Amino acid sequence: MFNALNAEDAPQPPKVLTTPLEIASTLRMLQESHDPLIITFHERSQRFQSYLVDVDRDGHKLILDEMIPRDGERHLESGEPFRIEGFHDGVRVAWESKGTLTVSEKDGHRVYTGSMPDEVVYHQRRNAFRAALKLAQLINIELDGEKLQLPVRGKLLDISATGCKLRFEGDISERLQLGQVYERFMAALPFGSMTTSVELRYLHFEERINITFAGVRFHNMSGLVQRQVERFVYQLQREARRFDKDDDF
Repeated sequence: MFNALNAEDAPQPPKVLTTPLEIASTLRMLQESHDPLIITFHERSQRFQSYLVDVDRDGHKLILDEMIPRDGERHLESGEPFRIEGFHDGVRVAWESKGTLTVSEKDGHRVYTGSMPDEVVYHQRRNAFRAALKLAQLINIELDGEKLQLPVRGKLLDISATGCKLRFEGDISERLQLGQVYERFMAALPFGSMTTSVELRYLHFEERINITFAGVRFHNMSGLVQRQVERFVYQLQREARRFDKDDDF
């Protein structure tokens, strides 16, 4: 039953955007959706997270938010080239930056200002259906691995064939590292627990509600676990379609 779904979600070849209008509108999409950006410096394995604060097409400028962790700033100041990558609804947006960024303050926050890229890769990847769980049905999860002294426990908010979004009580952002692979991610699915390794792609502590949100991508999944995830996603998708149909009456 999954083959039909996979056929519908076939990947599209990447496009290279070169006009200022295309580039600005694509970057503005990332900015307005507050999509996290992953920054990687050439020949360095560590990943850093940031956000687009402003896109100025007329001035050919863009502004990035302070990097997390902040020690990546010294690589910026030394002029090291880097790559920026973001994801928006299944679309991968990436570009290279060879110029230096200026470090400054904006409204009391640290920001980095630089030129807009000349080229942006826009890649509509496999459009994996992302199924959200109802608050009453949130699933218990546990994240563990060699880099964690103690496992962290939370709730599964949504899931797709490629990853999921998690919720943790309190501020655990200091315990987790963006880009790190955690060897043991366990989720108590309705028809049996699944265990796989995951890569942390998004991390944000919302102080107002005292909750940490995280996004992980499944890493080196076995065939068995992949079938478990697909079965669960398909079940949630079927339920969502049934409720949508009920709403029509």
